[in-house]
Amino acid sequence: MKNAEAIKQQVNDKYSQIARENRNGGCCEPSCCGSNDHESFDTIMSDDYTTLQGYQPEADLGLGCGLPTQFARISTGDTVVDLGSGAGNDCFVARHLTGPEGKVIGIDFSEDMVAKARRNAEKMGYDNVVFVNGDLEDIPLEAQTADVVISNCVLNLVPNKMQVMTEIYRILKPGGHFSISDIVLTGTLPEVLQQEAEMYAGCVAGALQKEEYLLHFRAAGFTQLMIQKEKPITLPDEMLARYLSPTEVQHFQQQDSPIVSVTVYAEKPKSEAF
Repeated sequence: MKNAEAIKQQVNDKYSQIARENRNGGCCEPSCCGSNDHESFDTIMSDDYTTLQGYQPEADLGLGCGLPTQFARISTGDTVVDLGSGAGNDCFVARHLTGPEGKVIGIDFSEDMVAKARRNAEKMGYDNVVFVNGDLEDIPLEAQTADVVISNCVLNLVPNKMQVMTEIYRILKPGGHFSISDIVLTGTLPEVLQQEAEMYAGCVAGALQKEEYLLHFRAAGFTQLMIQKEKPITLPDEMLARYLSPTEVQHFQQQDSPIVSVTVYAEKPKSEAF
């Protein structure tokens, strides 16, 4: 696998391309996975946002793997921070929940995504939703900024996940909480997939084992940790065939999928300040 900076550049290039081309496509859409068959990839991981109030179709690029905003217990007047905010999809749903009294801050590594999200916010006339370019390993916000942190299929893209979890703790107010959807593993992923940088940009190779992922949050100081939703992810044959032999594909398909989307909730203790 490439080093951390090379991985970051790979991810930035892929998601900036999606923003510039103004098209929908999830983590494993064709530009990440190398297929021309869009229908094979566009619903692998993403969930349906269309029933959520505040949903804006033009901001939905299909890049998520869950519905963290639906589970995030956002209240009127909250300050919400969305890590890896893309074109603003979760931010606009969160804004409906905070109302005009609250504030929503989207952070994204891709300058193209930030520009796209700002255009979407301007079209809707939202003056309490802002988008900032930044690295999630060094979030450009003051300590104790957020009542709620949300994120949708982004931590798996960051090389130093423990650092991100520490940063989430830092920017949350005492008593604040997060709801994060992400890809984790519950079994063995073939080594070639673990080592493939392109699959990292496609949300798979960067995933941790489920228990290790949860332990990182506990190590960062979070309490009341719980899984709010869990669903298996099935990789299509076309994608597997790019990296595995026919025999390896068959073996992989005979086991339960080791790739799972989880939505995780936890709290920063009220008595602690970072």
